[in-house]
Amino acid sequence: MPSSPLSSATAARAAVAARLRDLMQDAGLTGQELAARCGWHKSKSSRIARGRTPPSDADIRAWCAACDAEEHVADLIAASRTAESMYVEWRHIHRDGMRRVHEQTVPLYQRTRIFRVYASNLVPGMLQTPEYATGLLRSITEFQGTPDDVADSVRARLDRSRVVRQGDHRFALLLEEAVLYYRVSDDAAMAGQLRHLLAIMDRPNVSLGVIPFGARRKVWPLEAFYAFDETRVAVETLTAEINVTAPSEVRTYLKAFAELSRLSVRGKEARSRIGEAMATLA
Repeated sequence: MPSSPLSSATAARAAVAARLRDLMQDAGLTGQELAARCGWHKSKSSRIARGRTPPSDADIRAWCAACDAEEHVADLIAASRTAESMYVEWRHIHRDGMRRVHEQTVPLYQRTRIFRVYASNLVPGMLQTPEYATGLLRSITEFQGTPDDVADSVRARLDRSRVVRQGDHRFALLLEEAVLYYRVSDDAAMAGQLRHLLAIMDRPNVSLGVIPFGARRKVWPLEAFYAFDETRVAVETLTAEINVTAPSEVRTYLKAFAELSRLSVRGKEARSRIGEAMATLA
């Protein structure tokens, strides 16, 4: 697969450097003046501004203080820390199969109290039945050409999904109506998956909304994303998982989730739409 420009850690580092340059320019400072305020050699500010040297947390704090822009410190530190890991290709994540990535994310799922999940293409993993998950993960394995550990991966996915039934976790889930119709497994598995959605709606810790085909939109369909509390958002693209931790970006995703939530139907209306999807299956 061709590599997206976003997959480059250099590009992520350059974005941080560009934001630091903007702060310096907004403050009316030259690189030499900024270096003097920070107590650095002038070459250090130049290397950071050009993206040649990744800034430390202390460097970012000093830079923002010199520019009288301390309100940007948290975002810039978060962006800098994740420059190497914010964009990870699936073929790298799945290079040894998919079981391991499910096991590695169990602690994240266990410590998350509020899950906000928007699904535009697939039933979210924590709601998948074994049969649906098997069809999906087999398709992914074949498409990516990664090692076939589908059976083990399905078991690991189901084990991770225990958080829906165990512990103090709450789930706000939004599905585009199209998700109910996409055939990622055979008809029997699809029917079983839709029945499971109807059953899961009865759980007091689960809020499931369906965004109708004809909803008048203020937010367009987006890539699927998972928000873990208010600290991290995992965005799923065709080629990679993008992990967003910068506070302002996390807030933007949560704002989008709130807007999408307003478009959704719940309860009886959502059940009706799931039933209509089931009626199309042989």
